[in-house]
Amino acid sequence: MAGAVVITRPLAQAAPLAARVTALGRAVEVLPLLEISPLPDQTALKAALARLDQYALVAFVSPNAIDAAFAHIRDWPAHVTAAVVGEGSRAALAAHGVPNIVSPADSAHSDSEHLLQTLDLPALQGQPVLIIRGESGRELMGDGLRAAGALVDIVPAYRRATPALTPELAAILRRLLAQQNDWIITSSEALRGLIGLLHEMDLRHPDAMQHNSVVAMQQQHLIVPHARIAETANNLGFSKLTLTGSGDERLLAALQSRL
Repeated sequence: MAGAVVITRPLAQAAPLAARVTALGRAVEVLPLLEISPLPDQTALKAALARLDQYALVAFVSPNAIDAAFAHIRDWPAHVTAAVVGEGSRAALAAHGVPNIVSPADSAHSDSEHLLQTLDLPALQGQPVLIIRGESGRELMGDGLRAAGALVDIVPAYRRATPALTPELAAILRRLLAQQNDWIITSSEALRGLIGLLHEMDLRHPDAMQHNSVVAMQQQHLIVPHARIAETANNLGFSKLTLTGSGDERLLAALQSRL
């Protein structure tokens, strides 16, 4: 009998996928492994968005960046191109009525490297470009655009944090580790945070399970959309992996193949 499908996305992005997984007949556990919150000081973000129409390109690193920005955007300037790396971000922008969206030509490779390959970099030479991202993140996109001669502004819009290990969360983790599940992991940072939580849980409650929680987690099956996350998982000792490529359709297809 198939176990649950554990969706570890931030809460705001988990519900639509959870509904589709439930429609497949699978039990769903929504377990956000990253908490997303607005920055206390949003002065820089508001200032950048106030001159949105002056940018040739605005790149969003994630759906969370889109949510944070569109809390302050009333109308998107039709002449400004938006750039994203993943199918989820593309769908989020389309829902906001953004007409011109660039994303990697091959949606199976949703990352900054492939977005840079897709962009018309010579046309951005000398042009202002805005990157909206979390409080920290990879520098590759900004570095690549600067190398092409673009005038790049990078503005943080939100912060990510691993949830605190409450007694309630520890109980959920122990329950999930007691059976075999399919874990949808869409962030290397979230996976590293999960391992940290399990280490902390074992230190607090060494007798809570008959074996090490991290070892138990390494026996679970992970479904990941990106090779970089798969590499993180391998480095953390996971061997039961399915790499799908970007987009919910591929995640759902992977789940259907396991029914």
